[in-house]
Amino acid sequence: MNNATNLSAVNLKNSLWEVLNKVKTKKLLPGHADAIASQAREILRTVKMQLLVSGQTNRPVPYDVIEFSESKNGKRKLRPKPRSPTPLPIARKENHE
Repeated sequence: MNNATNLSAVNLKNSLWEVLNKVKTKKLLPGHADAIASQAREILRTVKMQLLVSGQTNRPVPYDVIEFSESKNGKRKLRPKPRSPTPLPIARKENHE
């Protein structure tokens, strides 16, 4: 498994297939593979709960969930930074003496 890639649904699937193939070729113990599969299930359960909460509360889906599900190559896309509003000029009182 490649530990340098970011977490995405595609990378998770590929890693699980890699684990399965290692078990088939006896390069990985079934107990170790079961632990990896348990972690993968926990990740998917968390994503599912985030989607359910978003749907029930009519809130937008979190960006991390969208990025996890849509990322094809595992590279994190940079989210555009929101533009800050232009500060209004401060009115200064002139001191007339």
